[in-house]
Amino acid sequence: MIKKELVITIHELLIEKYGGIHGIRDVKSLESAIARPFMTFEKENLYPTPILQASALIESLINNHPFLDGNKRIGYVMMRFFLMQNRIDLKAT
Repeated sequence: MIKKELVITIHELLIEKYGGIHGIRDVKSLESAIARPFMTFEKENLYPTPILQASALIESLINNHPFLDGNKRIGYVMMRFFLMQNRIDLKAT
């Protein structure tokens, strides 16, 4: 599970470093976005692999638009953070 406070703190740091508007637009949509990767149905994970969970996380953070600004930034950073917690890293050439 990803803590809401962690996402908010990282978002604030990103806004400070790269600019934009501070603030949360909708706390419930933030909570929904960070809960989605860990959802189950009949005790089965809807997103059974870390890659699928990371995909659900970035999509939800971007589409739910919980922050006033920087939703794509926080989505990308949290996806990378989650993958790295699971010992997976992206490599691009």
